[in-house]
Amino acid sequence: MTASCVYDVFLSFNGDDTRKKFTSHLLAALDRHSFYTFIDDTKLTRGQEIGRGLLEAIEQSKVSIIVFSENYASSRWCLDELVKIMDCKSALNQIVIPIFYDVRPSDVRSQNGCYAEAFASHEKRFNFESLKKWRSALAEAANLSGYVLQNEANGYPIIFLS
Repeated sequence: MTASCVYDVFLSFNGDDTRKKFTSHLLAALDRHSFYTFIDDTKLTRGQEIGRGLLEAIEQSKVSIIVFSENYASSRWCLDELVKIMDCKSALNQIVIPIFYDVRPSDVRSQNGCYAEAFASHEKRFNFESLKKWRSALAEAANLSGYVLQNEANGYPIIFLS
């Protein structure tokens, strides 16, 4: 792992769930405050291998923000990013901030609800070691202090610290 920081923030999220919703607003707010943020659709070099580019960007970031959403765990890419983020937290003391967007931290931590459904599907396709790493990373990340955003209350998100 490299220790040089290129990015202030790395955003990990499921694009189908949040790219044109919450994540786009979060990115705009980070940009307004001059945080140099890595987001997959604008910062990957054309022709660069996607997986390798994402993993390098995680290593080169000071902070990772994980937007857990309904379909986050259904994406192998998201889960692989999460494992790398948690590795960088341990090895490089990277700051990790979880945001629970319309999901409960306890469901992420224990892989209940939509997270259980995602893992039921993964168990048919992936080996035990991958599943074990993903489950461990989810539990570790969900135990961090973060933000719980429920998309309700007259159109304004309710924010709770977990």
